[in-house]
Amino acid sequence: MLHWRRDVRHFEARPVPEADMRDLLRCACLAPSVGNAQPWRFLRLRSPQVRAMLADHIDAASGRASERYVDDAQRDQYRALKLHGVRDAPELMAIFCDDAPSAGHGLGIATMPEMLRYSTVLAIHNLWLAARVRGIGVGWVSILEPQAVSALLDVPAHWSLIALLCIGYPAEQCPTPELERRGWQAREPWSERVFDR
Repeated sequence: MLHWRRDVRHFEARPVPEADMRDLLRCACLAPSVGNAQPWRFLRLRSPQVRAMLADHIDAASGRASERYVDDAQRDQYRALKLHGVRDAPELMAIFCDDAPSAGHGLGIATMPEMLRYSTVLAIHNLWLAARVRGIGVGWVSILEPQAVSALLDVPAHWSLIALLCIGYPAEQCPTPELERRGWQAREPWSERVFDR
C-alpha cells in the first residue's frame, strides 16, 4: 500500500461513490492533532465554474514557475509534465487549517503554533492511505498561490490553505512515480535521509 500511493494526475471518468467519499473524510478525521484541536476543514469543490477558475489559476502559476529553470531542456521537460488533474478528477477538495480553533483550548501550540498545520497534514495522510486501500488515487496540487485560492473560495481569514487534492480512480496503476518515469527525479535511498547525533 505505501509503495503504490502515487501522486495521481491521470484519472478515470467514473465517479467515486459518495459512501466512499464520506468514509475517506471519516478516516481523515481520525488523525492525531495537537491538543485534540482537530483543526482540519474540508471543502468539497463541486462547482464547474470554481473548478475552471482553479485550473486556469494553476496553469498560470505553473507557467510562471517554469521560468525558474534557466536550462532550456529542463524548462521544456517541466512544461511537458502534467502537474495536476483539476479538470478531470471526479472529486476536488481544498483542505484548510483553522489557525484559531476553539477546540483544543490552545494546548501544545504556545511555542509551536505550526503544529495545527502539521495536524492537518496528518489528516490528509490518513485520507490518502484510506483512499489507496479502496483503489482510489489522490493528487496534491502545489503549484498555486494560497491567498488567491482562499479568496476565490471565500473562506474565513483565519483558515490557511494546506492542500488542493484531486481524487478519483487512477487511469493506470504503476509502482514507479510518474516524475521518476519521466526522468525528472528518481527516489533516493531512505538511508541517506537518516542521521545520528
